[in-house]
Amino acid sequence: MNDTKWTENIILVDADYVDGVAFNLIVNFERMLGRRIPQADMARWIECVALDGGLKPQADGSNVTQVVLVHEKAQMDNFLPGMLEELDGKAFKGDVGEFLISCVKVEEMVTKDDLFADSLRIVSSAPEVRRLMVVPDAEHDYDKVRQTLRHADDEKRITVFAMQPMTGGQFRQEILGYSLMAALGIRGEELRIEN
Repeated sequence: MNDTKWTENIILVDADYVDGVAFNLIVNFERMLGRRIPQADMARWIECVALDGGLKPQADGSNVTQVVLVHEKAQMDNFLPGMLEELDGKAFKGDVGEFLISCVKVEEMVTKDDLFADSLRIVSSAPEVRRLMVVPDAEHDYDKVRQTLRHADDEKRITVFAMQPMTGGQFRQEILGYSLMAALGIRGEELRIEN
């Protein structure tokens, strides 16, 4: 990963964590809304994360974003497509630009937490990276993320996604649930409570 040529925009994701959050949202919203919630649309979710991270659509479609999915499991059961081996090396174009997907499987010599932290350190220190969107397992790794990003260049726009606001950190924060709800097809008007 040290020799990788990075794009200006990077999305670094703990794929197993995000899949678990999607599962919890599906279960809770099916009960609350009284309807079936489909698997999350992977491309839609990635675009929503990019938008929440400050990426703006370009008329010429020139935005290129690398998406790095760190994982232990072979599949994200609550996303479509979700088979990580098949997603690795794929790309798609959307309204926000082009997205290049890389899936990094955790090997026996390292824990997922350490691999994610090392990946974050490498990406955040890469001079060519200008915008970094990080989706960690914030409930367990937030302190490590905050410590790693303390040394990041002030010129970088860094956004960390979590299910609730977290304390401290020299970066922007966004609520992960909003992008996941959009990818799951849950509309705001469905959540309005009638008086």
